[in-house]
Amino acid sequence: MGDFGFNEHHQNEVVNYMRFARAKRTLRLKTIDSCFQDLKDSRLVEDTFTVDEVTEMLDGLQMVVRGEVDTELLNMAHTNVLLLRQLFSQAEKFYLRLQSDISELENRDLLEQVAEFEKADFKSGSKEINRPKLAPLNEGGVSELLNKEIGRLQEENDKLKARLRTLESQATSALDERSKAERALKDLQVTQGEQQSQEISSLEDTVASLQAEFQKSLSAKEASQRDLQENLVSAKHDLLRVQDQLALAEKELDRKFQETAAYRNMKEILSKKNDQIKDLRRRLQKYESDD
Repeated sequence: MGDFGFNEHHQNEVVNYMRFARAKRTLRLKTIDSCFQDLKDSRLVEDTFTVDEVTEMLDGLQMVVRGEVDTELLNMAHTNVLLLRQLFSQAEKFYLRLQSDISELENRDLLEQVAEFEKADFKSGSKEINRPKLAPLNEGGVSELLNKEIGRLQEENDKLKARLRTLESQATSALDERSKAERALKDLQVTQGEQQSQEISSLEDTVASLQAEFQKSLSAKEASQRDLQENLVSAKHDLLRVQDQLALAEKELDRKFQETAAYRNMKEILSKKNDQIKDLRRRLQKYESDD
């Protein structure tokens, strides 16, 4: 077992655990043997059995043995977890981080070495080894770990102080820049206020001038509209007078035209033509009624 690099104390701890595991294994094997013995005593009382009876007995035995093996494997896994818990708890008290390689648990060479150690250790029925609790690291180891931890914390503290000084310097610079920016903003606001006042005054003068010009233009436009309206009324009166004159002239021309010989002759011709048309219509109606 010395090939594993254990000291005497740790080797004794391993032997104690192997003795514990061996005792648990022996107890579980006795339980399995009792299952078979119970089957023999309770069921194998006849000379012959049918296939169904044998199958039933084997199935029942299989369930019992399976339950015992599953319970033992589960209990062993939980026991290993408790053992690891003890080791890790002691390691964490001294800020240690233990690591494990799960793949080494299936290393056949190492498993064979453990088996050989178990055979050699228990073959001669060696004396019982005391089972002291896992001892902590010696005082020198504790002091060294504490010194290392103190040194690490001191280094981190120095880094944090340097970082704090840097942040304070940056904060001071930022405050100075902010003060400068505020003063520049105030100066800008004052300058802009003066410029805005001048611009407002200029705009007010411009608006007043435009209003005066607009008022003048509006007055001129109203006077022009009145003149145009008067001219329009006068033109309408003139138009009505001209229209009346034209109507009288047309009536006079009609009267004079009717008094001419040509008009009277044309009127007689039209009268005769109308009489002829009426006569032709009477004849046509008469022919249509005869048919």
